[in-house]
Amino acid sequence: MKKISAIIAATLIAGISMTALQAKEVKVGFVTTLTTGGAVLGKAQKNAVNLAIEHMGGKMGDLDINLIFADDGVKPETGKQATDKLVKQDNVDFVAGYIWSHVLLASRKSVLDAGKFLISANAGPSPIAGKLCHENFFSTSWQNDQTPMAMGEVLNQQGVKSLYIMSPNYAAGKNMVAGVERTFKGKVLGKDFTKWPGQLDFSAELAKAKASGADGLFVFYPGKAGGAFIKQYQQAGMKDVMPLYTVFTVDGISLPKFQAGNLEGVMGSRVTQHWDPTLDNAQNKRFVADYKTKYGNYPAFYAAQAYDSMFLIKSAVEAVGGDLTNMDGMRTAMKSANYESVRGKYTYGNNHMPIQNFYLREVVKDSEGAWTTKIVKTVFENHQDPYAKDCPLK
Repeated sequence: MKKISAIIAATLIAGISMTALQAKEVKVGFVTTLTTGGAVLGKAQKNAVNLAIEHMGGKMGDLDINLIFADDGVKPETGKQATDKLVKQDNVDFVAGYIWSHVLLASRKSVLDAGKFLISANAGPSPIAGKLCHENFFSTSWQNDQTPMAMGEVLNQQGVKSLYIMSPNYAAGKNMVAGVERTFKGKVLGKDFTKWPGQLDFSAELAKAKASGADGLFVFYPGKAGGAFIKQYQQAGMKDVMPLYTVFTVDGISLPKFQAGNLEGVMGSRVTQHWDPTLDNAQNKRFVADYKTKYGNYPAFYAAQAYDSMFLIKSAVEAVGGDLTNMDGMRTAMKSANYESVRGKYTYGNNHMPIQNFYLREVVKDSEGAWTTKIVKTVFENHQDPYAKDCPLK
């Protein structure tokens, strides 16, 4: 009898200890770019994540949030090392972030093989959407091809018959080109994949584009490269010769710099995206207003997606009452996308990439004279990426 009582007591103590452990905290590692020229993007993500935690009151359900930022330096090997530390030493429950596709591809196995959840807040390389999809991977952004696919459709609608294409030579750059070519029905008269990272002089490529006689110029240059490109495009006097169509080049990060540099050539230009500061839902209004108040400028989509990533994780933690051992329950909760997203309601495909709207946006001045964007029209409704069919998940 004493032996049975001892076993029951030990079991109760173990249960109490486990409950206390579960009720303590949720650890989230966030990998982004905090150094190099890409830090301007990482700063936007970091600001948004901190704002999300503030809006949550520092808690997900009853659990305190232990947030750990890690720097990828825009290098796959650095990103993997940072990820390994988060998983093996810090023992985080979720790993989120990842601006760059090549960094995400290098880091994914470190997270997924350890049985952790991996949440991309930006990068969406095609392999992860297709054959490398995984039950514990989720995105709060898009698959890389989707945004340029929307732009390809815009080009068709506007009667553009020929195009010159420029993009950096890395995974996301190739996906962007594949995306626009997937939907654009006209002719591509030339194509340049430029060095990445590091190339900031595009004079030779711009000269080739101008000489091609194409109706339009499509480019994808994020971060510092985007600013350098826009300046050179304007200096080359190409606005009236070859209209510019971009994805991930003109956004809430670059527009204040373009305005400060008086790069009027960007005004009126059109871009495609799944999110905009003007989207009319309560979560987005709160996010945009508080971000502007706290940081002094409009948030970019990098920030919007990072903000969403925290609320997706929150929905998973709260769905299981803080029991972080309940992987199935958290996975089911995230698949439902049952949280307040700044983009409004969306769903997940079998590959855990969002099925969502894509919009045509125009660069305008707001009521106070600040350069920003507004939605012109919806290009795609509930759009699913083309690689979902290759994903074995149901």
